[in-house]
Amino acid sequence: MSTVLTVNVAQPRPNPANERILTGIDKRPVEGPVGVRAPGPMHGGLGSGLIGDTIGNQQFHGGDDQAVYAYAREDLDGWQTELDREIANGVFGENLTTAGVDVTNARIGERWRIGSDGLELEVSRPRIPCRTFAAWLQINGWMKTFTRSAIPGAYLRLVHPGTVRAGDAIVVAERPDHDITVGFVFRALTLESHLLPEILRADALPDELKELAGRRVSM
Repeated sequence: MSTVLTVNVAQPRPNPANERILTGIDKRPVEGPVGVRAPGPMHGGLGSGLIGDTIGNQQFHGGDDQAVYAYAREDLDGWQTELDREIANGVFGENLTTAGVDVTNARIGERWRIGSDGLELEVSRPRIPCRTFAAWLQINGWMKTFTRSAIPGAYLRLVHPGTVRAGDAIVVAERPDHDITVGFVFRALTLESHLLPEILRADALPDELKELAGRRVSM
């Protein structure tokens, strides 16, 4: 069974990469239910899709196409082994720590129905690592290590608002017939740019990624 293990929201703190600003990367499990709504545009919107969560840098994070971030507990367990350190739910900055979901192989445009309150989310794009992520974990070379792994976690946009809490079931309500996955798009955006034209087969990609891929096609 696929489930939400924990719902995690930010404990705002000075950004370890730039202490003059706050970051919401330190996310910790909370008692539910937590409301989820569309946050609006990245710049000037509400930031996170989760009520009570914080997005520190809205230049690159938050907004409708990055309303909710999910990461699989199975993948966190793999990192625990590789890094030989405990990684608690929320430490990667994810809003939803999942169990039984192959997040990396989720297809762009795949829709998840969560819980019994009508919440529905759509897989939109992978997470790209940033300096804040590396500074938060205090691991030398972390951005390169994370990129090579191609296990980025998935951003999701809101299809229908609702609430989410630990223990909610996750049901794949709809799956597109293309094979463009979160992991595929991540590889195209990072180390394998020759794949960029292929990601255009996923209609649900954010416009900025479609434009990027379109430029590659026209070269």
